[in-house]
Amino acid sequence: MRIRDHFTQAELRSLLRRSNGLGWWAILVNWVMVFGALALVAVWPTPVSVVLALIVLGGRQLGFGALMHECGHGSLFASRALNQWAGKWLCAAPVAYRLDDYMNRHLAHHQAIGSAADPDLSRYRNYPVSPASFRRKLWRDLSGRTSLQFLRELIRTNGTVAGSPGRAGFSFRALVTRLHAPLIVNIGLFALLSLAGFWWLYLLWIAAFFSTYMAFSRIRNLAEHAVVPDLEEADPLKNTRTTLTRWWERLTVAPNSVNYHLEHHLLPAVPKYRLAAFHQLLQKKDLLGDADIVVGYGAVIRRLTARTESS
Repeated sequence: MRIRDHFTQAELRSLLRRSNGLGWWAILVNWVMVFGALALVAVWPTPVSVVLALIVLGGRQLGFGALMHECGHGSLFASRALNQWAGKWLCAAPVAYRLDDYMNRHLAHHQAIGSAADPDLSRYRNYPVSPASFRRKLWRDLSGRTSLQFLRELIRTNGTVAGSPGRAGFSFRALVTRLHAPLIVNIGLFALLSLAGFWWLYLLWIAAFFSTYMAFSRIRNLAEHAVVPDLEEADPLKNTRTTLTRWWERLTVAPNSVNYHLEHHLLPAVPKYRLAAFHQLLQKKDLLGDADIVVGYGAVIRRLTARTESS
C-alpha cells in the first residue's frame, strides 16, 4: 500500500509538521520524570519508593531511546541541527548510545525488515516461545546480564581500531573519543546529584539501566515485530504491529508514542506527537482493516508465549 495516495496534501502537511515547542516539551517531560523519581527516594527513602523509582527510571531510559529515534529520523524538531544536537546530548547520551551508530542500524532495519539483512531480526524472529523461556529472558534483563552484554559490545565496537593489515587492537583513547557524550552526560548527572547532597541517587539510575530498562526495552521491541501475521511480507500491515496502551504502559514499556509502530513504518517522517492523530486518520479512512492492532501489552505477551514447552 502506498500510504501517501490515501491522504490529501493538506493532511500530509499537517501530519508531517514538526514543532520545536513540542519537541522540547517531550524532552523536558522525560527529564522532569527522571528527577521526580530521584526526588521521591531522596524525600522518602523506603523500599517502596526505590521500586517505584526503578520502574519510572527504566521507563524514562526507554523514553530517551524513543526520543533518540525521533531525532535520528529528523522528526522531533524542525531543524536538522537541533535534532542532531538534542538527539546526541539529551537523548542518546544518557543511555550510552551514539546517535549515528544507532541510526545506521535502524535505517537498515527499515530497508530490510523481516529479511536476512535486517540487523534486528535475531531479536524477534524466534517467537513465540514458552512462558518459561520468556521468564528466563526477562530474568536476564532484570538481573543485569543483558546490560552487561550490551556494555561489552559497546566497548568492543567503539574501542577497536585498525592496526596493521588484517589486525585490529583496542584503544582506550578511541573508546573515550567515540563515547565522549555518554561519559560527559553521566558524569554531569552524578556531579549534579552530588552537589545537591544526594550522590547515591545516581546508583538508582545505574540500577534501572541494569534491570527495568532492559526488560521494558525487550517487551517494547518484541511488540513491534514478533509473532506478526507475516514477518517476511514487505507490507507493514503484515510485518509490524501497533499496540494501544493504558497509562501504566505509557509509563513503562511504551513511552513517547513508541507503541504506534505500524504508523511509523507506514510514514517514518511523522513526528511522535502526531502518531496518534495519524492512527485515527488511518482508522477513519478504513486503512487498518488488515492491520495487527492489539489492545494492551498483556495481549502481546500472551502471543509471545503461546508455545508450549514440548513444541
